[in-house]
Amino acid sequence: MNFLNKWILIIKKNFLTTIFALFLIFLVIFSQTNLFAAKNGLTLWAKNVVPSLFPFFIATELLNYTNIPYYLGKLTNKFMKPLFNVPGEGSYAFIMGIISGYPVGAKIINKFIEDGTCTKSEAERMLAFTNNSGPLFIIGTVGISLFGDSLIGIILFITHLLACITVGLIFGFISKHNWSWINSKRNYRNNISANSCNVSDLGNILSNSITNSISTILLIGGFIVLFSIIISIFNNLNVIDFVANLLSYFGISNDLGKGILIGLLELTNGVNSISMIHCKNMSLQIITCAFLLGFAGLSIFLQIFSIASKNNLSMRPYLIGKLLQGIIAAFYTFVILQCCGSFYFNIINL
Repeated sequence: MNFLNKWILIIKKNFLTTIFALFLIFLVIFSQTNLFAAKNGLTLWAKNVVPSLFPFFIATELLNYTNIPYYLGKLTNKFMKPLFNVPGEGSYAFIMGIISGYPVGAKIINKFIEDGTCTKSEAERMLAFTNNSGPLFIIGTVGISLFGDSLIGIILFITHLLACITVGLIFGFISKHNWSWINSKRNYRNNISANSCNVSDLGNILSNSITNSISTILLIGGFIVLFSIIISIFNNLNVIDFVANLLSYFGISNDLGKGILIGLLELTNGVNSISMIHCKNMSLQIITCAFLLGFAGLSIFLQIFSIASKNNLSMRPYLIGKLLQGIIAAFYTFVILQCCGSFYFNIINL
């Protein structure tokens, strides 16, 4: 038993070292396919992500220098507190997270923690429902660019929005009843005052906003390229094929199984893979994309974690919340597609 415990301790201690070393080895072994994957990831980021997100990142950074979060918090506190059990300023994180997309909500909440706008418990819960895909990504990239239909994008955005609100309400209800799996005892809050910005500060504000936005968009691009390479390595090792074949025993087609696995790793590549599947039941693809957009995948999880870790926020509520959001979004999408028979999609009968 002591021998086994010793080996377990060694494995835990050297786990990340082993993973990083294997990653480097596979980069060299599969260099040709990895290069192709990296180029595809960069193309996907440059053509779809940057145009739809970068302008909103700048706008969000500019608004952070104003008193809008403060006054919006005062205006919405009357329903944010009873419904979501978070301060009114959470509405600003929610609105900007919806408009701008990942990971704007996390960046705003991180600033709230530093300013003392919310407690850590509130921040951890807000992470789960204020970090979402934006309308330009869902409607523009997923709906129009990938599926070639704006109606699909609109449906996905509506269900995405309804699902994140539902998660916020669930977490608000749970936190009021002090259920330990979602609540943190680490609490603090300072007195908050409105910010003010002057014309004389405009140059500095613009410079900081653009610099921070570039940093964020490069972070997203880096994760997309990294996970494009990881997906390529898994394909070369036949890991994705193996798991997809296992999923086929549960009635999931091989192509759809691959798309789901890729989406669980990296969202943009996943929805892109699913949109290219040629099948008669397009509604199944739409429902799957609804789940992936809600869950967001490992790549975005690590993006949020890289931001949240600066203030030692627990990621457990976020992970639970995104899983719930994915399931709820898929359910809402299924209901809409079943109830609205006027859509020309081939609706599945489950």
